[in-house]
Amino acid sequence: MNAMLAKTVAALLPSCLLFCGAVIVFVRGRSVGSFLQLVGAGCLVVVALTHICEALHLFPWMKWGLEHSAGHYLDLSSAVLGVPLFPIGYWFEPLSKRNAV
Repeated sequence: MNAMLAKTVAALLPSCLLFCGAVIVFVRGRSVGSFLQLVGAGCLVVVALTHICEALHLFPWMKWGLEHSAGHYLDLSSAVLGVPLFPIGYWFEPLSKRNAV
């Protein structure tokens, strides 16, 4: 197993845990905050999966790791969406609970 694959598998575990937690929060109480958490965590899982595909050289037509390629833009857009959406959703969740009571 190469080093890049080991790192990405190690990154996939916490992102999958975040996604599972976001699914549970979304199922318990559907709100804007829980939806943003779910979308953000899903994007972080996509980031980890794109790095796994890059390490295993899957889908070579996506030209993983090259600038201006489909794989690069998939990874970049998922990271740009996932990094802010999850914390914003996490922040909105208690605010929506407080206003509902």
